[in-house]
Amino acid sequence: MKKALITGITGQDGGHLATLLHEKGYEIYAIIRGQQNPRRSQVEQEFPYVHLIEADLTDPSSLVRAMQTAEPDEVYNLAAISHVGYSFKDPQLTADVTGKGVLNLLEAIRLTDTNNKVRFYQASTSEMFGGLDYNRPGAGYDEDSLFHPRSPYGVAKLYAHWITRNYRESYGMHASCGILFNHEGERRGLEFVTRKVTNAVARIKLGTQEYIELGNLESKRDWGYAGDYVEGMWRMLQQDKPGEYVLATGETHTIREFVELAFAEIGLKLTWRGEAEKIEGVDQNGVVRIKTNPIFYRPAEVDILLGNPAKAEKVLGWKRKVDFRGLVKLMVEHDIELESPVKLI
Repeated sequence: MKKALITGITGQDGGHLATLLHEKGYEIYAIIRGQQNPRRSQVEQEFPYVHLIEADLTDPSSLVRAMQTAEPDEVYNLAAISHVGYSFKDPQLTADVTGKGVLNLLEAIRLTDTNNKVRFYQASTSEMFGGLDYNRPGAGYDEDSLFHPRSPYGVAKLYAHWITRNYRESYGMHASCGILFNHEGERRGLEFVTRKVTNAVARIKLGTQEYIELGNLESKRDWGYAGDYVEGMWRMLQQDKPGEYVLATGETHTIREFVELAFAEIGLKLTWRGEAEKIEGVDQNGVVRIKTNPIFYRPAEVDILLGNPAKAEKVLGWKRKVDFRGLVKLMVEHDIELESPVKLI
């Protein structure tokens, strides 16, 4: 039985990955931060097969102890200050956790893995590319594209990406980086725009909310399903040689498109009026359902992110299964069920 150690178990990808590894027969350990972590009971209830270890990416000694306790064959680092907008509000914490925390974890592995058997996965991100015209290839960003991060989150992730490669080259570690484009799903936090939209749509259907406030509706993203992407992570660590892999769908859609599909799932068709930061989305009954609010705009906007997953498809045999329309449908249906009143039997 293989053993895996996951950081970021309370996040979207951590939950999907724990489920996948459990189905594959792994013994699973996961790091959780703090005795009073408010999400601990939820994790224990949803994943009773996961052994929780209290540790923190900013505390190197706790990571050494976690490695000694778990003695894992594979380590998946999914923990981060992962909200791009929030990283502008607290860039120091973002750097400490998302960037330097990866260095701490790599050192813990190096110090405890005397036989150099541990395989390490680092969750890199498409935000490292920055979406600028001068470095955007026509087929989408691939593993050799230039980086130009445009947020504290992207900068911290780029440090983590390069320090992972450095440890691989310096110490011969089996360390791989998955450069994942936007991946969403029913486990996504409500602070992220896709889940904010689908949860609000569910509440609008149920009559408990009237409209949503959003930022830039024209941002284009390469959106896939998180459940598909964690399989790609696992496949990377099954390769004989480590490396970098882009996981993406190879197509982009605007936030406006996501919103329109989400509302279509509850029978509402939106039309748009206004321009710039004063756009409104109105349904066929004349009710305003979308309002734009400048507070949701980023200081430095990434207009478009498009990935080229050709290497992952060829080398890993990986390909997304859930398409864009299916992703929106899945998320809306989940949130309608979540927000519906409990039915007594």
